[in-house]
Amino acid sequence: MNEAVIHLHPPGRLAALVGNPNAGKTALFNRLTGSRQKVANYAGVTIERKEGRLTLDSGRTVRVLDLPGTYSLTPRSPDEQITCQVLQGNAAGEKRPDLVVCVLDATNLRRGLRLVLGIRRMGLPCVVALNMADLAASRGMRVDCDALARELGVPVVSTVAVHSGGDAALRELLEQPGIWKGLPALPPASTDERPDHEQVRDILQRLGLDEVTPHLASDRIDRVVLHPVLGPLLLTLLLFLMFQAVFAWAEWPKSLIEEATRWAGGQVGAFLPEGYLRSFVADGLVAGLGGVVVFLPQILILFLFILVLEESGYLPRAAFLLDRIMGGVGLSGRSFIPLLSSFACAVPGIMATRTIANPRDRLVTIMIAPLMTCSARLPVYALLIGAFVPHRTVGPGLELQGLVLFGLYIAGIVGAMAVAWALKRTTAHGQVRPLMMELPTYHLPRLRNVGLGLWQRTLIFLRRVGTIILVLTIALWILASFPAPPVGATRPAIEYSLAGLLGQGLALLLGPIGFNWQISIALVPGLAAREVAVSALATVYALSATGKADAADALAPIIAQQWSLATALSLLAWFVFAPQCMATLAIVKRETGGWKWTLVMAAYLFGLAYLASFVTYRVAAALGWG
Repeated sequence: MNEAVIHLHPPGRLAALVGNPNAGKTALFNRLTGSRQKVANYAGVTIERKEGRLTLDSGRTVRVLDLPGTYSLTPRSPDEQITCQVLQGNAAGEKRPDLVVCVLDATNLRRGLRLVLGIRRMGLPCVVALNMADLAASRGMRVDCDALARELGVPVVSTVAVHSGGDAALRELLEQPGIWKGLPALPPASTDERPDHEQVRDILQRLGLDEVTPHLASDRIDRVVLHPVLGPLLLTLLLFLMFQAVFAWAEWPKSLIEEATRWAGGQVGAFLPEGYLRSFVADGLVAGLGGVVVFLPQILILFLFILVLEESGYLPRAAFLLDRIMGGVGLSGRSFIPLLSSFACAVPGIMATRTIANPRDRLVTIMIAPLMTCSARLPVYALLIGAFVPHRTVGPGLELQGLVLFGLYIAGIVGAMAVAWALKRTTAHGQVRPLMMELPTYHLPRLRNVGLGLWQRTLIFLRRVGTIILVLTIALWILASFPAPPVGATRPAIEYSLAGLLGQGLALLLGPIGFNWQISIALVPGLAAREVAVSALATVYALSATGKADAADALAPIIAQQWSLATALSLLAWFVFAPQCMATLAIVKRETGGWKWTLVMAAYLFGLAYLASFVTYRVAAALGWG
């Protein structure tokens, strides 16, 4: 029996922003709609269609879609398929656009004009937004919008999406009813049956824009950045400095948060009577949530570096430098951007694999993305490094703690490359996939974009603290507080609770890798989000404390006293590999279309985690660190 599918489209006009990657579509989308979507100076940032609303001066409202960047209307990757489906009217739950706004990079018209010609052939009403006009003018490129409009047969306006008011000309154009009613009569060039590149060449010749203007400053910088010897050394140095700063710069704000947490715990102890309410607030909420919030400065410092590298245009160069290394394990440098995104969070990193055209490369990149050290691991790493690695200078500007953190990130990368190499040996041996990637012009990072990115990351982190971590902390406190210990019990009450019994049961499985029952408890809520393990440990040890002084102390000194170095190293090894994030597994299921690869990922990552922890613990114990 056939099923009838009815799509209900929201009323009103629909305009779609289409253009090449890195043409400034998302920046223009944000300017038009007041949205705050991610903007970066490299291709592949937009991997889903995003919707906003534009209110014109006349009061009319226009729905605006920001579509993934594409170089042609013949899709080669999943993100380009999204764009083509919307333009053809085949996207589920979305009507065909009433108007297409072709966003062109004014400094690189040759490639963008081919896309305009293709959209014209589809019969869609179309206008051209000549973006980055200020940058083109600074390079001596004067584009006559009226002349270009006559050549293309569509309205052309100049925009500067990164400046306030830079969308004024486009807003005025969208007020005109005529542009929504269909295309005007096609100019002679549009009936030309020659290939698009020949038509574009003639258009640029008639406009006097056929000579390529070199990016002199960017070219000079690239002589150093892309040098076969200096380039990799510079990349290694940048990554190394980033991890040094995560510890060195975070000490002062971290100490302030620790003091605030201690003060809050003291206030609770002073005002609330002894009992469940006091335990819930002090040992559950204050200890659990405070144990996670304290690592916010380190997360923001990490993102500060990533945002600056994005804004500057350096990231595609890093992909180019790593292409040879990644080619050795069966991938291309194009996998670098999704993998780098996974350092923030594996979920957007896995979604960013839609820019990879080769299905096998995309699947392998998805499978190794969780091995990149995401920001959710940072609280665990920072806790254990701060507790067990002394704060010591080992060279000019070199901190031992930063070196250890750098080593953990390298361990995740090496693990990912090893898995990719193993898949290369079994799935696509001998295939060569040359990297073709646009290298954008270098830009000075815009303080507004960097500040906005840090603010958004702060809100995301605090939202997780106030939702997922809060709920799991409360649930853990309940499990760790009930049932009450029997009369005459001599051990801490938590050991008689449901959580204590669960932890002692799991310790039988995890004991061979050095995990005690407290760690075993913390790993269970940590399955929802990795950083929950820190709040869980804080709650467990607060409830395990035998005296008021112990409960008030920070978590790091407590575990430093009660754990062996071998246990700490084993737990670090566990978190390098373990896929303790339900959101990651859920997005893998969505992106791969089923449970098969999701279960394969979970199995191999947990297997790697257990093996790495077992070897680490046994070697450390043999060295006398147990």
